[in-house]
Amino acid sequence: MGLQQRRARATSLTFAALAIATASFAAPADAQTYDPAYPVCLQIYQGGIADYYFECAYTSIPQCQASASGRAAQCVVNPYYGKGKVAPRKKRVRVY
Repeated sequence: MGLQQRRARATSLTFAALAIATASFAAPADAQTYDPAYPVCLQIYQGGIADYYFECAYTSIPQCQASASGRAAQCVVNPYYGKGKVAPRKKRVRVY
């Protein structure tokens, strides 16, 4: 095996090891936290300033506020509620 072949093989192995290390340290992506079936979500804080999660299971702000009472939480409007639903088309009446 010549010197160039050894260097090429060493470079290939280095890049392969780097690719494997990068893939093994990658963090999983978070799933969507909003449930599009409910218009109101409860944002619950767990400690840190960015440590919170959402419970989207409320049909009104007062219902959500009752659940948030006494907790480190707030009610927010679900930005994904009703997305993807197609509005029904109006039937056109033809006049002859």
